[in-house]
Amino acid sequence: MPNIKSAKKRVLVSETKTNANKSAKSELKTLVKKFDAAVEAGDKDAATAAYTVAVKKVDKAASVNLLHKNKAARQKSRMTKKLNEVK
Repeated sequence: MPNIKSAKKRVLVSETKTNANKSAKSELKTLVKKFDAAVEAGDKDAATAAYTVAVKKVDKAASVNLLHKNKAARQKSRMTKKLNEVK
């Protein structure tokens, strides 16, 4: 355990940010799974709607360094390919 006041604060801030990041990543994964489920069901309209929401969330995560920008680009590319294959 830290003894210095600033170190104690860093521990608290770190925990807070860790929880926020976990929540955001979990939400991101959920949105991507919803998109995948819509693609698997073959529902073009639902897949398009889920794609729009998921891509926006991936971009937001990359902008705040929650995801690496290349990982975000890769995820968006893969989702776009899946969406284009839906008939």
